Amino acid sequence: MSPTPVRPSRWAVAAAYAVPLCVLPSAIWRVTAAMGSTVGWYLIFLSVLSMALAVLTLGLVHQWGQRLPRWLGGRPLAPGAVTRLAITGGLLLVVICVYFVLNQAFHFVDRGWSPTAVQDAVVHDRPGWDILRYYVPLLAWGPLLIAVAVDYRRRAMR
Repeated sequence: MSPTPVRPSRWAVAAAYAVPLCVLPSAIWRVTAAMGSTVGWYLIFLSVLSMALAVLTLGLVHQWGQRLPRWLGGRPLAPGAVTRLAITGGLLLVVICVYFVLNQAFHFVDRGWSPTAVQDAVVHDRPGWDILRYYVPLLAWGPLLIAVAVDYRRRAMR
């Protein structure tokens, strides 16, 4: 008889469900900004990718995140690898957000590389709060992911 799986903490479940909600405002804004834009494909790609990664956080608190789907072999996932990947992703998100906030405050880099940039592209002003308000919830994504991953590790490594 196999041991009863340990249930995730309530706070971890709430944090896992908060992650897609933190990503949703910026994803919706990018999709609406893509309409009629010459770089619409890029904005839609970023929205779909960010939402897909955010939804993967739910796997840390649900059974489907502990084993591969049957059509991929159905084998259990290595908890150590899942934990390392989630914590690394969370730390990367924290670093990106810290850089973004510091760059907004101190203007280290005025323009960055863009896959859609043209040599003689029009330089746009820095975004104001009318746009940044959609991105502020993303600041919570990294810390929430790290917290949920730590809870996953606590449960999976026992």
